[in-house]
Amino acid sequence: MSDPVQHIRRYHAELQQIRRDLHAHPELGYEENRTSGIVAEKLASWGVEVHRGLARTGVVGVVPGRRTASGRAIGLRADMDCLPMHETGDVPHRSRHDGKMHGCGHDGHTTMLLGAARYLAETRAFDGTAYLIFQPAEEGGAGGKAMVDEGLFERFPANEIYALHNWPPLPAGKMAVGAGPMMAATDEIQLVIRGKGGHAALPHLAVDPVVVAAQVIGALQTIASRNVSPVDSLVVSLCSMQTSQLGAFNVIPDFVKLIGTVRSFRPETRDLAESRIKAIVSGVAQALGAAAELEYKRGYPATINSDREAEFAARVGERVFGKDNVIRNPEPTMGGEDFSFMLQARPGAYVWLGQGGGPSSCFLHNPGYDFNDAVIPLGAGYLAALVEQSLPLAK
Repeated sequence: MSDPVQHIRRYHAELQQIRRDLHAHPELGYEENRTSGIVAEKLASWGVEVHRGLARTGVVGVVPGRRTASGRAIGLRADMDCLPMHETGDVPHRSRHDGKMHGCGHDGHTTMLLGAARYLAETRAFDGTAYLIFQPAEEGGAGGKAMVDEGLFERFPANEIYALHNWPPLPAGKMAVGAGPMMAATDEIQLVIRGKGGHAALPHLAVDPVVVAAQVIGALQTIASRNVSPVDSLVVSLCSMQTSQLGAFNVIPDFVKLIGTVRSFRPETRDLAESRIKAIVSGVAQALGAAAELEYKRGYPATINSDREAEFAARVGERVFGKDNVIRNPEPTMGGEDFSFMLQARPGAYVWLGQGGGPSSCFLHNPGYDFNDAVIPLGAGYLAALVEQSLPLAK
């Protein structure tokens, strides 16, 4: 049996150089022109068939195996975009663009899939077709949904789909995967409470929207504690509060704007949360003499691994990482992922790759974050192993 990890270690230095170049030149969602150009150029240089244009900057590489008699295909996905944040680290490959940073490791994800692509193109030790999906705009732009909506699986009919995301809390050399939810649905609340402004010393002549907002904030927390089963999971967080008056200590404002997020795993819980938020906001505001305008925006659905593919991903991981280094059924996180749209279209699994212990010891979306290059061969080798073991060559 081939060893993809050891094979890929032979060009680890080149992959590290690619990763650090991508890190130094981050691009936001749907603006990944340089990144997608590098991806397409590298794939073509290794003899991979390249397709561009899905979701504007998306790239798909097609690698047929030594045989294709099985008629089956597998998809591997990596995200390419960066975050709109400033980098504070002092690494030599620090972002060259203020306000843009690879703070979530998508530079590493892209590089690992490139490493898998090179290996698969060189060996082709499988029976079927591998589709290498380089996706734009994961960070809020729903690039995964755009690719699916534009015919990703009609043009590249994968039977199953997998994605790998680095996970700093896990030590390097470990991975985690489980059936069911891995990441939460991510919804957004925008709420304006309108009262009647006035003098702070004469509150009885005004309708204070700040007091109403305080009541609303407290009441919304009863949804998780009193409306949802204690064994279910729901987060309702109000994260931003702005009034129509700034800096005046003696003025009751006309309105208060609140922005927040709702996270859940089960569709039924998501529906319940939306319904209760609307009822509470309207009811509290009306009871206190104010008016409320609520916009509830549904974002990414929950990222839910299918049973068979999660078990398969774990078994492949045991061969690559060792049985003791595969964490099955990890506790899911309330973060979100637009790989969820691909999992709604095809069975598959979303896998966490340990990268803890590298130069950057912080979590994702931290301004000091940097991907741990030491895990590139492990991640790339694992992706390649998914292909070989899903589409085995007959002996």
